[in-house]
Amino acid sequence: MRVLIAVTHLLGAGHLTRAAALARSFAAAGHEAMLISGGDPAPLVRLDGVRLVQLPPLRIVGTAFATLLKPDGEPADAVWLAHRRTLMIEALETFAPDAVLTELFPFGRRALAAEFLALVEAAHARVPRPLVLASVRDILVAATRPERIAQAHARVATLYDAVLVHGDPALVPLEASWPLDAATAGTLRYTGYVDEGTRPAPAADRAGILVAAGSGPAGLLVLRTAADAARQRPDLGWRILAGHGVPEAALRVIGLGLPDGVLGRARADYRTLLAGSAVSVSQCGYNTATDLLATGTPAILVPFEAGGETEQRLRAEHLAAHGLARVLPEAELSTQALLQAVEAQRAAPRPGSHGFDLGGAVRSVEIVAALHADRRGGRRVPAADMISVIGDSDPAQTSPIQHVRDGGAPSDRAGATRPLSRAGEGWGEGREVSGSSTDVTRSQAAPHLAAHSSWHVLHQALDAASACGRTLPFLWRDDDTVTATPALDRLLALAEPHNAPLLLAAIPAGIEPALGRRLETAPEVSVAVHGLAHRNHAPPDMKAAEFGPGRPLSALVADAAAGLRIARERVPESHLLPVFVPPWNRLAPALASALPELGYRGLSAVPGAPIPNLRRIDATLDPIDWRGSRALRDPEAMLAALADDIARRPERPIVLLTHHLGQDEAVWSFIGRLLAVVLKHPAIERLHPRRAFDRAAMDRRGTPPHHPDLQSAGTV
Repeated sequence: MRVLIAVTHLLGAGHLTRAAALARSFAAAGHEAMLISGGDPAPLVRLDGVRLVQLPPLRIVGTAFATLLKPDGEPADAVWLAHRRTLMIEALETFAPDAVLTELFPFGRRALAAEFLALVEAAHARVPRPLVLASVRDILVAATRPERIAQAHARVATLYDAVLVHGDPALVPLEASWPLDAATAGTLRYTGYVDEGTRPAPAADRAGILVAAGSGPAGLLVLRTAADAARQRPDLGWRILAGHGVPEAALRVIGLGLPDGVLGRARADYRTLLAGSAVSVSQCGYNTATDLLATGTPAILVPFEAGGETEQRLRAEHLAAHGLARVLPEAELSTQALLQAVEAQRAAPRPGSHGFDLGGAVRSVEIVAALHADRRGGRRVPAADMISVIGDSDPAQTSPIQHVRDGGAPSDRAGATRPLSRAGEGWGEGREVSGSSTDVTRSQAAPHLAAHSSWHVLHQALDAASACGRTLPFLWRDDDTVTATPALDRLLALAEPHNAPLLLAAIPAGIEPALGRRLETAPEVSVAVHGLAHRNHAPPDMKAAEFGPGRPLSALVADAAAGLRIARERVPESHLLPVFVPPWNRLAPALASALPELGYRGLSAVPGAPIPNLRRIDATLDPIDWRGSRALRDPEAMLAALADDIARRPERPIVLLTHHLGQDEAVWSFIGRLLAVVLKHPAIERLHPRRAFDRAAMDRRGTPPHHPDLQSAGTV
């Protein structure tokens, strides 16, 4: 298994340290690991057996996370940032990972959303698609604006297969720092704390005060105060370690008047020094807390709180609540207060055994390997009965891309979406297949209609329909839209010259503002409601479904109503149609009957029975082989089936179903050729979604008042 971890540390090196520890753990387990680092190089971070890709680094001043700077202190311009994105995508394409982990994003690093989303989108576009996982510490800093929290949840729901939480909920559950919704909570996988160091043997006699304040300048206040305390009480035996990110000039000033050996730089043997110290004085970053849990050293914690930071204070308070530390708030820090705290800790009983999980590195590898094995086990296969197998698709767990741009929203990307509530589960029609060379060759066959080719057979079927005076309605539905992406641009560019009637099924929970802006330039495109969050709620023994019969009807109705309400809030009124498109094309019959009362006028799934007061136009042609390669289905067999269906079921419309976020080149090529052949034929009538789902077209008492040929009876 190949695992790619992307991290950019901006304030200290804690994020990089943890990400590197994870990468080393994957490498130690026999996997290939690549670490993409976007912050300043950190000399003490070990990369044993790990391939490092160092991006042009970024840094910040203080806690100004929105102001990204180059190493020379100048603002990071568009060229600098674009180069970083290019290097990330190149690394992804070269390494071809089976799993991609984004450190902290989408819960943080909003200033770097463009590059993280570019990486995730590129991962979703690969065939087979790698797992996409978020890697977060035990405590997050929740945004003050609710819409940003909702945006993070939407991105998880639409782009990520799971969220690895590197902590122990017995000490701090993630909801203590972040307001989780039910969907996001279902994606969490607690790993335990990622223990960066070795476990030194307990020292027979602990002595001295060890002070450390992170790797950067954020700990200057602690360093200065500790230096003053050391000058007043040298008898306590002080050792003060400054991070390599602390400027040399500042360090010289701090060290004035201190004996040699008291003040120095951070050391690789810090864990051993800590195990032998009587008292530790430090901030309370993730790695510091892990060091303290591993050594049991009595601690005084001065959590970093500048710029509204809450992470360290919350962690420190939880440690103190278990008798593992004493908290000295930054606002109360003074030389005298520090000395009093030191004396109190020296006299206090030593912390006992805590029992918190420090096996996060190994456990993370196990979780990712299990998710990967689960997906490779072939549980995600879509349904059948369509020309291409649409309906019963059971990507069992595949998922749409899961939103990508600013907030989330899915698309099909094998296994993801879906907010992956269970390991390996996903959305809709998966896309993790790799296309075979045979498929590509067939799809790129000569554009001419050879005498005995299936394209010729299709053309003959269309000619026969035209000769009989029949017209065949054609509609194009594309699932899992959530935001503006290059893939969406490609879809719209393909539809425009053919004047193809396009209905985008958008996942309400993942819809981002960028989608509305993009639709302003595509006035003819319509949008349907693709469930709520494209999350699998089916029991383990049933096929994936968000609105299947395994849930109470009240829950189904509530979610369907919420989907329409959210879509109305996020999609321009001129584009939105009250048409329900259930993820995985599955829905409970009782819900289908209730849709008109919720305000829906249409339904599009796989061919099924008419619903009174609801226009039903179901998909019939899906070019992806969900049950096999997940690449392009055999074009000859598919076209022959389509031609046969036109001849035997002339009353049924041709409804093409695609997934722009999960298609390989062979599928794109096939779609382009199909549009060129079909939409140029006089037998084809373009069925615009707004006309198809107007109020007059709704089915009544099971019999459509007009357009009887729109009622699909089955799948090819």
